Amino acid sequence: MNALGIDLAGSPKRKTGFCVLHCNLYCRTDILYTDSEIVERVLQERPSIVSIDAPLFLPKGRVSLDVKGPPHFRVCDRELQRMKIRFFPITLGPMRILTARGMKIRAVLEKLGFKVIESFPGAVQDILGMPRKQQGIERLRQSLIDYGIKGDIMKKDITGDELDAITSALIGKMYLDGNYTAIGADDEGFMILPRIS
Repeated sequence: MNALGIDLAGSPKRKTGFCVLHCNLYCRTDILYTDSEIVERVLQERPSIVSIDAPLFLPKGRVSLDVKGPPHFRVCDRELQRMKIRFFPITLGPMRILTARGMKIRAVLEKLGFKVIESFPGAVQDILGMPRKQQGIERLRQSLIDYGIKGDIMKKDITGDELDAITSALIGKMYLDGNYTAIGADDEGFMILPRIS
C-alpha cells in the first residue's frame, strides 16, 4: 500500500512537491506544476491514500472564500492553536488561493475514487521533533533519513517542497497503519497528525 504526499503550491507557476512512499519507507519524489500534471500522476501511481498539504475544507458557516469572514478558523485550526503549533489561517490572502486550489484538487481526486486527507507537514515535523524546512533543508532531510526514509531522500539537490511532500506521504502511511490523530469535526473536515498520546 503506497501513500502519496503532495506539498501543494498556491499557484501552478510555483513548485508543488510530489512523493510516493512505499510501505518500506522508500520514497520517490518529483516537482510538478499544473493541476492536470498532479491528477495525471496520481492516476499513474494509484496510491492507497493521497495526503495533501493544503487546507481542504472551509470553516463551518463560511459561505465561500470570496465572502469576507467570519468564521476564520476551523476546529482543527483552533486545536493547532491550543497545541501551540504555528500555522497560517486559511483566510490570509495567499492561503485563500491555496485553499481554493486544494479544495478543487480534493474534489477531482475524490470523484476519481481516491481517499484524500489533509496534512500539515509543519505540524507533523513539530510533533515528531523534526526541524521545519525554514530551519534548514539539510537538517530536515537528515531527520527524515534518521526516521528511516530511503530512496530519493538521498538526492543532494532535493528541495524543501519535496521534503514536505515526503512528510505528507509519511502521515498518509501513518493513517493507513492506524497510527494517527484526527483533529477537526465531522461537518467541517479533519486534519491528520501523528498519534498524540
